[in-house]
Amino acid sequence: MAAASDKLLPALAAALLCCALARVAQCGGGAPQNYTSMFSFGDSLTDTGNLLVSSPLSNHIVGRYPYGMTYFHRPTGRCSDGRLVVDFLAQAFGLPLLPPYLQSKGKDLRCGVNFAVGGATAMDPPFFQEIGASDKLWTNLSLSVQLGWFEQLKPSLCSSPKKCKEYFSKSLFLVGEIGGNDYNYAFFKGKTLDDAKTYVPTVAGAVTDATERLIKAGATHLVVPGNLPMGCSSAYLTLHPGRNGSDYDSAGCLKTYNDFAQHHNAVLQQKLQALRAKYPQARIMYADYYGAAMSFAKDPKQFGFTQGPLRTCCGGGGPYNFNPKASCGVRGSSVCTDPSAYANWDGVHLTEAAYHAIADSILNGPYTSPRLL
Repeated sequence: MAAASDKLLPALAAALLCCALARVAQCGGGAPQNYTSMFSFGDSLTDTGNLLVSSPLSNHIVGRYPYGMTYFHRPTGRCSDGRLVVDFLAQAFGLPLLPPYLQSKGKDLRCGVNFAVGGATAMDPPFFQEIGASDKLWTNLSLSVQLGWFEQLKPSLCSSPKKCKEYFSKSLFLVGEIGGNDYNYAFFKGKTLDDAKTYVPTVAGAVTDATERLIKAGATHLVVPGNLPMGCSSAYLTLHPGRNGSDYDSAGCLKTYNDFAQHHNAVLQQKLQALRAKYPQARIMYADYYGAAMSFAKDPKQFGFTQGPLRTCCGGGGPYNFNPKASCGVRGSSVCTDPSAYANWDGVHLTEAAYHAIADSILNGPYTSPRLL
């Protein structure tokens, strides 16, 4: 028996090694930049299901059809008809779609995980108490909470400083988009643009503080997106309409709110540049979501958006098909037959086709600095 067992041991060891290599091989491969894992943080532009688990409110909205109708053919917790930028990035690098952290129990997360939560903010709840907007919060699972989840998970990913350095040298971190909700909650509480401008250094600082915290934890490749053009959101166009035609740009977007988004992005980029000087070993990439989105806002037909960039695919009527009393997924709303003809999904979020265009611009276009590939 002992001799037979001895003969079996080498074969068993070889089989286990093959299994281990196969599991590693599933993470990445085939891309110019061979990332073997990916970790994402942010809000509903990136959330793949965390809000759905954490909030009863979300069960009434993103947990029902028509959310998820295009790619998954069922609701997954994504605030779109299909995939998000994070999904397209993962697929481009040969990685599996990132599981939401709150649904990851018992799963092998060495290929990565998604910590983003719909409605999340860069700032913690006390900030919103100070400005009188805490009643607008959808969730308390802010960016700092998401970072805490990552730090709790980290020991299961790598067991020593040396192994962590090697592991994270091949990992991509997507830090956002985050910060947009900080301003949304303020504006929908009645704060003015001048009020919101005073928050920008603090909000942008929270994003760069999180980026620095990840670098200190071992991250070396980080993509930090800026905010989308909020003046092109049908929610803003409906709830904060301009007084006359001069308030709108050539794409039909609100100039003042787009100027505000650009101001946030400029401050964020300044702070990221300071981080680059402080941590030259880290590759900190700014992703210009604003520029990528404005490219199809200005020329929608070039991207196949035959229904234009502003009118929603899923909504409850009105000039932009956005009605806060009949939002997508609730009674009184309806959904278009071809979401790919629209850039705008539900008034706040974009369609899979629009997210695909942004992801392609980030991967292959001029909208990442320095270049991702």
